[in-house]
Amino acid sequence: MSAINITQQSPGIFSVAGDLTFVSIDKKTVESLAFLKSAHSVTIDLAQVTNTDSGGLALLIEWIKFARGNRVELKFRNIPEQLLTLAKLSGLETTEYFAAALPE
Repeated sequence: MSAINITQQSPGIFSVAGDLTFVSIDKKTVESLAFLKSAHSVTIDLAQVTNTDSGGLALLIEWIKFARGNRVELKFRNIPEQLLTLAKLSGLETTEYFAAALPE
């Protein structure tokens, strides 16, 4: 298991590294939503995510809900294939957060 690490790359751009799984996501991770308030528009780069499961998808959904509630434009880039598959199975593939990342 690899701990989750969220780092600011530049204003409004963050990278997530490590595992996004039920095992690695804890209450502290879910409560660490303050970074989403740091800019009017936030991009989260998931290129360094090494492993994910439905817990990772649940965390992304929590981030989406938090961003919407705080009127923050949220974008994801480099979404891992595992997360895209889970999003599709969950019917989320047509949302603006996942649609652009799915292959045609």
